[in-house]
Amino acid sequence: MTITVLHGANLFDGVSPKLLEGMDIVVEDTEIKEVSERRVELNDARAIEANGRTLMPGLIDAHVHVIAADPNLGRLDAMPSSLLAQHARGLLEAALMRGFTSLRDAGGADYGYAMAIKSGLIKGPRLFYAGRALTQTGGHADFRGPHEAHPAICSCGLGLARFGVVADGVPEVQRAAREELRKGASQIKIMASGGIASPSDPVWNLQYSEDEIRAIVWEAESWQTYVMAHAYTPQAIKRCVDYGVRTIEHGNLIDDDVAAFVASRDAYVVPTLATYDALYKHGAELGFPEYGLAKLKDVREAGRRSLEILKNAGAKVGFGTDLLGDMHRYQSTEFLIRGEVLDPAEILISATSVNAEILNATGRLGCVAPGALADLILVDGNPLEDLSLFQDQGRHIPLIMKGGEIYKNEL
Repeated sequence: MTITVLHGANLFDGVSPKLLEGMDIVVEDTEIKEVSERRVELNDARAIEANGRTLMPGLIDAHVHVIAADPNLGRLDAMPSSLLAQHARGLLEAALMRGFTSLRDAGGADYGYAMAIKSGLIKGPRLFYAGRALTQTGGHADFRGPHEAHPAICSCGLGLARFGVVADGVPEVQRAAREELRKGASQIKIMASGGIASPSDPVWNLQYSEDEIRAIVWEAESWQTYVMAHAYTPQAIKRCVDYGVRTIEHGNLIDDDVAAFVASRDAYVVPTLATYDALYKHGAELGFPEYGLAKLKDVREAGRRSLEILKNAGAKVGFGTDLLGDMHRYQSTEFLIRGEVLDPAEILISATSVNAEILNATGRLGCVAPGALADLILVDGNPLEDLSLFQDQGRHIPLIMKGGEIYKNEL
C-alpha cells in the first residue's frame, strides 16, 4: 500500500467556487482517503509540501480527437496505422503534462489506445472513447468530395474507416452503434448537423431522421450509456435533445429558446471554442481544407455568444476543445477564451465536476473528496483569479498525479 500526504494546499475541490486554505489530502494507492483542515502526519507516508499552491482535480477535456494527426480529416485513412498511433501517443502524453488527467474522445480512438494507457505503454490521461462517429451519407464524417463516386464504407461492410462510419436507415445505424459498443465505446457519437471539416454539408444541414436518432439512443441506453451529437443550429440541437441525445457538441448557433429547452431536459452542451480560434489563425498553413475555412466565420463569431446564452438559460456546460493536428498545443487556450465571458470558477467547474457528470463518474473524477480517484494537480498560484496559469504547456503545474501515481513532480 502506498500512502501520500499533500500538506498545506489551498484547495479547489471542483465543486465549490471557494478556495479552502491550508488543507491536507491523504492519498492511499489510487484513491483519496481524507481531506483535512488539520495537518496529517502518517508514518511511512510520502510527504509533499504544497506550500500554499492550489490543489485541484485533474482537468477533463470532454471533446478531443486523439487520432486527428492531420487537420484534413479526410486524409487520416491513408495514413499508416503505426504512424497514426505515434501521433496519438504524443498528443495524449502532452495533454497529461498540461494537467488533463481524463479525455473524452469524440470520434476515432478505440480500445487499443485505452488499453495502452491503462497498461502504461502510453503515459496519458484516462480515455473515454466513442469509437467511430456515426454519420449519414453526405454527413459530417463523410469526407468524400463531390467528385468522388465510389461508395462510402457503410456499417454493413464494417470496413477500415478510422474516424467515422457511414450508416443510413434504422437497421444500419443500429448495427453501427452495436459494433462500437461491442468494441467497448464509452458513449456513441453521431453527426446531427453539417460542420466545417466536411466537404459536402453546409452547417445548417440537418442529419439523421428522428427514427434513426431514436434507434441509436435506444442502443446506447441498452448498454447504460448515452449519445453525444455534433450539432450547431437551434433546430439541430432541439431535435437531438428531444429524441434523447444527452450531450450536444459545439452548439455555437444556439438561441435563447433552445438553450432553455436543453436546460429543461437536463442535457449538456460542450462548447469547443479553442478549435475555431486555432483554425482561424493557423488552419490554412497547417492544411485545413479551403471549404472548411470558408465555413468557419459564422460559427467562430457565434461561439462566445453561445456561452452567455447557455449561462442565462441555466444549462449545464461542459468543457471541450476539438483541436486538430498540430493545433492540439492550444488546448489550454479554451480557458482564456471562456474567460472573456465567464468567471474562472464557472470554467473550472465545467472542466472538472461537470465533465465528470458527463462521463458518468460523479464522485470518482472531477472532485477532491474521499472516495474519488486521486487525479490531482498542483498549480503555482490561484487559477480562480488567474486562468493564464494553465498556459505554457503545463509550466505552472509542477505536480500531476493520476490514480495516485505521480507523472510529473517539479517541486
